[in-house]
Amino acid sequence: MTTPESHSAANPLQGLGEAGQSVWLDFLKRSFIENDLARMIETDGVKGVTSNPSIFEQAIGESEEYQDAVKAFSAHGAPTISQTYEHLAIADIKAAADVLHSVYEATAGRDGYVSLECSPYLANDTEATIAEAVHLWHTVDRPNLMVKIPATEAGLPAIRAVIGKGINVNVTLLFSVDMYRKVAQAYIGGLEDFRAAGGDVGKLASVASFFVSRIDAAIDKKIDALENPAQGDVVRGKVAIANAKMAYVAYGDLFAGPRWDALAAAGAHTQRLLWASTSTKSKSLKDTVYVEALVGKDTVNTIPPKTLDAFRDHGEVQADAITTDLDDARNTLKMLADLGIDLDEVCRGIVVDGVKLFSDAFDKLLGATARQTVEAAPDVVGATTVNPGSDEAKTAFDDEMGSWREGGKIRRLWNMDATLWTGADEAKWGGWLRVVDDQIDDNSVAEFAESLKDKGFTDLVLLGMGGSSLGPQVLAQVLGAQLGWPKFHMLDSTDPQQIADLEAAITLKTTVFITSSKSGSTLEPNIFTDFFWDRMTGEVGKDKVAQHFIAVTDPGSAMEKRAKDDNWSAIFPGIPGIGGRYSVLSNFGRVPAAAIGLDIAELERRTLLMERACGHDVPPDHNPGVQLGVALGVAAHTLGRDKVTIVTSPKIAALGAWLEQLLAESTGKQGHGLIPMADEPLGDPSAYGTDRIFTYVELASDFDPAQRAAMAALAQAGHPVVTLTINQPADIGQEFFRWEIAVAVAGAIIGIDPFDQPDVEASKIKTRALTDAYENGETPEDDRPIYTGEGMKLYADPGNAAALGHQATITDYLKRHFGRIGGGDYAALLAYIDRTIEATAQLTTARTAIRDHTKAATCVGFGPRFLHSTGQAYKGGPNTGVFLQITCDNAHDIPVPGHKYTFAQVKAAQAKGDLSVLVERGRRVIRIHLDDATTGLPHLVKAIEDALV
Repeated sequence: MTTPESHSAANPLQGLGEAGQSVWLDFLKRSFIENDLARMIETDGVKGVTSNPSIFEQAIGESEEYQDAVKAFSAHGAPTISQTYEHLAIADIKAAADVLHSVYEATAGRDGYVSLECSPYLANDTEATIAEAVHLWHTVDRPNLMVKIPATEAGLPAIRAVIGKGINVNVTLLFSVDMYRKVAQAYIGGLEDFRAAGGDVGKLASVASFFVSRIDAAIDKKIDALENPAQGDVVRGKVAIANAKMAYVAYGDLFAGPRWDALAAAGAHTQRLLWASTSTKSKSLKDTVYVEALVGKDTVNTIPPKTLDAFRDHGEVQADAITTDLDDARNTLKMLADLGIDLDEVCRGIVVDGVKLFSDAFDKLLGATARQTVEAAPDVVGATTVNPGSDEAKTAFDDEMGSWREGGKIRRLWNMDATLWTGADEAKWGGWLRVVDDQIDDNSVAEFAESLKDKGFTDLVLLGMGGSSLGPQVLAQVLGAQLGWPKFHMLDSTDPQQIADLEAAITLKTTVFITSSKSGSTLEPNIFTDFFWDRMTGEVGKDKVAQHFIAVTDPGSAMEKRAKDDNWSAIFPGIPGIGGRYSVLSNFGRVPAAAIGLDIAELERRTLLMERACGHDVPPDHNPGVQLGVALGVAAHTLGRDKVTIVTSPKIAALGAWLEQLLAESTGKQGHGLIPMADEPLGDPSAYGTDRIFTYVELASDFDPAQRAAMAALAQAGHPVVTLTINQPADIGQEFFRWEIAVAVAGAIIGIDPFDQPDVEASKIKTRALTDAYENGETPEDDRPIYTGEGMKLYADPGNAAALGHQATITDYLKRHFGRIGGGDYAALLAYIDRTIEATAQLTTARTAIRDHTKAATCVGFGPRFLHSTGQAYKGGPNTGVFLQITCDNAHDIPVPGHKYTFAQVKAAQAKGDLSVLVERGRRVIRIHLDDATTGLPHLVKAIEDALV
């Protein structure tokens, strides 16, 4: 923009003012306000400033002058991206308003305004627009502010309501004369409302921003589409001005007559027409045509810098040009109609496009703000890098990212719009989105944890299953034991040996137990509690046992009632609107974490930064959760890559099991889903099929160079690889939240409800029937094996048995079973045995052999813990699994106090229920029972390896 000093006193811009038109500038930038605005008021007669998302995006995104302000603001708490943008914008608006205040005073409030736009995302939401306008008005707190509201159908009642509250309004995106009449009536109605409420209408101002050049640009396209475009040359480049002249005629009619006279007598000002979009789009037109042709008394022209410079240089002022050649203008519009071009229809289309353009610009603006926020503090949130691996994948990812941006889907997600998924009950499951925000100032958990420490507890045992236990385990293992605080232990298995091993590892008298169960009715946490309540009673007596138990459960649950009735040490409520697998950042994670001495305040403070980065106001290209979710969703839904291989830095390896349950329970249903694979050893790229996407969660402060190299090789080989960085262990909460958002995004793409788990309940029902039988003194009949020998028994239902045929050895049966693996299949080893280091290593050997010989993705799950995790996907997801269930005799057993069954019987019932549902779902599954797990498992692994040769 040229500085005005370089021109003579005969400034055409000043001539516009003399002709009764106010010159406003369609531009705003911090350095301009500080250095140029006052001078332009003096020299060019500028009397106002307008802004919009595009202007702010250029100011913030294309310069470095806001970086210090972003850094300073971000250093205070964890502002959202919208809050950061608003902080920057309002500072500029206030500064511009202060510079313009002298004009406001000199013109008795007719001019001197600066305009600030309501979020274009709200253009079709009346109530939200009203709330936003009120918020901006009070936040800016300047009498010479105009809040911009679009002339949409939803905007009309908002305009009246906001005027009725005594707020100045700039009505934007006006194109048609009919809509202008409605806008003027809304303004007049608002004045009447304000006056009736006792307001001074003389202090209110409004302009109706009537867009010009966009109309000619749209009409030109219509003309070009005619069978004979030359017929349209007679109106080409003339329609916008003709339309504006008709609007000015309507202005004269609207602000006349008894209704208006009553308001005018009370001091009301007319709502002036403001000519907007006055830069030319066509090279065939003079660059100042939309200024020169629209000069008129009591109007405003908001001129962009380039056009303003041009008009200052060679503009011509003809007073009352807007009122000349009105018949020609009417004739132009008639000829347009004769060509079959409906101007009203064109205008309606431009409004829709205009809202979209402003929304797109707002996306870019928020994206630029997000980028500057990251640049101001690059170590605050871990990076997300998506390497598509192929042009096909890149195109698919880019298309879906575009869909999320254009459809405002991240905002729909944060609003828990159920139609983003399946339109079922998703809306009631969004408590996890803001749980960190809601509880960050709650110190009650940390204070209670201090009291536990003071009582001298040496051990803490978490009794739970699935998401309520796996999350705290990650926190304990990643962040480590804290000196002077209880040591963390977890029980999530009914295996008698694991229960015995746990009891041997703790000092019972100085142990505190946390029973975690959302519903309070889940079998395992209840019988775990029964067992240790009985043991603790024997150790400390009935009068002191309750001091050793804490409940984390949803309000009104059976567990809450039990804890209250028995006077437990504490009860911490869950949030009903948060499912178990999304609960780690709620009390289900906070209470155990605080109880072992972890700094949950710091954990939440840092997690909040990721919540902000994944916020509703962060466009997809800058949103870590959306980026990851789109990669996962597209991989499964479009590319046929539904096997998610999870690779983590060694120090955060515990994260893998939590991710497995989040992904599998959330997406594996209705024959669709993501099948997660954690802890599978990395292999050469040639070892993998084309059904995988790889996710590499890297701890920046302790990464493994070999893992980095392997990921690079996989990407080079054409596999999609998503690399997620955790800057430090204290940021593990950020990873929880990034993945929670990502899974919700992926669920929308796949087309399922990511918040239910229908097939987990199926196994529970089968298990409950068996345990009820034991409780009633019945012994369920066992199945008959189809093979016995080598210290093993092999079981299969008739369908699977027929597929295997009659074989001579266990190896031969396994050869036939794993021979059923085809392209796109995966293999899962489901082991209902003691989860020891040795057993894990042996099963890892087996899964690696299966992968290397078949290229199939492989899973290992220890039962019953996987039932509340990957079990959902195995039963409800795609029928692409080949399953081997492994059970065993138990060296010893433990009765469940208060019941007629034992833990071994419960485990057997869970295995049988699991197998039964897999068979019902038509899965390729067999069960091998080991007479002795210690000696039998190595033999089974050797048989698997031999079967694959």
